[in-house]
Amino acid sequence: MTSNKTVFFIIGTLLIVLGFFMLIPYGVQLFYKENSHSFLSSSFITILIGTMFVLANLQEKYQLNLKQTFFFSTFTWIAIAFFGSIPFVLSDLNFSFSDSFFESMSGITTTGSTVIVDLDSSPKSILLWRAIMQWLGGVGIIVMAITVLPLLKVGGMQLFKIESSDKPEKILPRATQVAFIIISIYLVLTFSCAFFYKILGMNIFDSVAHAMTTIATGGFSTHNQSIGYFKNSNIEIVATIFIISGSIPFISYLKFIKGNKKIFFQDIQIRGLVYLFIFSTLIMFLYLLFNNNDNDNLLIEKIRIASFNVVSILSGTGYVTNDFSLWGKFPLIFFLFLMFVGGCAGSTACGIKIFRFQLLFLYVNNQIKKIIYPNNIFILKYNNQKITDDYMSSIIIFIFAYLFIFILTAMLLSVTGLDFLSSISGAATSISNVGPGLGEVIGPNGNFKSIPEVSKWILSFAMLLGRLELFAVLILFFPSFWRD
Repeated sequence: MTSNKTVFFIIGTLLIVLGFFMLIPYGVQLFYKENSHSFLSSSFITILIGTMFVLANLQEKYQLNLKQTFFFSTFTWIAIAFFGSIPFVLSDLNFSFSDSFFESMSGITTTGSTVIVDLDSSPKSILLWRAIMQWLGGVGIIVMAITVLPLLKVGGMQLFKIESSDKPEKILPRATQVAFIIISIYLVLTFSCAFFYKILGMNIFDSVAHAMTTIATGGFSTHNQSIGYFKNSNIEIVATIFIISGSIPFISYLKFIKGNKKIFFQDIQIRGLVYLFIFSTLIMFLYLLFNNNDNDNLLIEKIRIASFNVVSILSGTGYVTNDFSLWGKFPLIFFLFLMFVGGCAGSTACGIKIFRFQLLFLYVNNQIKKIIYPNNIFILKYNNQKITDDYMSSIIIFIFAYLFIFILTAMLLSVTGLDFLSSISGAATSISNVGPGLGEVIGPNGNFKSIPEVSKWILSFAMLLGRLELFAVLILFFPSFWRD
């Protein structure tokens, strides 16, 4: 039987890191004189368990084979979500374990759905911990999307691997090298975002918390009204810019640093993101112009409102400034579509990803050409890389599986008692890691507190599936995976 010592050693190390991060909100508890030491206790428990994992799995050489890599990629996120829920359990919010795990999973997967009813009166330490969880989840998924998931060949991610080698044994040293550069870029973007938030009117606490959830395209806010609380158009513009920065493939930043100064203009996926953003903003602007009864807003205001909400939903961030559920029926359908699309592969954004839609369009276009010109040979290329039939099959299977799981999740939610709109939008927002759903219960001005506990577990699992590209999780349910 193959040893999993490397898997548990890495998980233990990550739990130790998570435990030390818990000391940051503990400092906030002391600063704001909150009557609780929950984060100190949570930190002690997490570091202790993490240390036990590390000591129990010491060995001379650490390697991951393919099976262990699948196991590691899923179990790591479950473990972090579990231990990340401890501060919520020990807090004064009177959360059940289901609520705590849901909030933690929503954070680490950068989903942004919440069960907290009143954010404005919630402890500052809890609000900061939610932001930290999303920040860690954002940088974590970037590292996995560039170094681990491509080697697993799940859902077509292998197109974005850094090196040509498919040997999983090279994951650890390569991931360490790449992770250092990614974290450096991630930190620079986070501090830059916090700086602009601060000079535009946010206090230090809000600017730091929102910067972390902006770059992570997570969407957790410190206020009930989200970004709309500040009523500041400049803050919304800055948020839009940095959300797009988080939605761009971080491998492009790596290539830019290495000398490719035109990468942001050359990458087909980035261009697709920009085109879709502009096109979607134009559609929503025209809709608001001719169908919205609020005549007080100037044209420039309508453009800003449209662009902010489009980029927030498209990227999976989930910030809100307006209750778009009051705009009419078309925005609900349109935003539901954008939830599925998502941002770029290798970014903090979620959803099916733009490159898969681009490849699907190219494939359909190729098939039509073959029908018209049956004797011609057409080679499918993406970003100057030849796309094989096997690779294209993985894209089509991924999209089919994604939609199938969405339908299945919606059906399960309806069985638990949720209404049609809540079931459909809840399934979409969880698997696409967006955050707010649609309707009165889980819509932009609602939350997930009142839904049944079994619904929260269904949604938590859907969040994990969406964040880890489906197959990295689903493969664990096949008995053949566990056979040597």
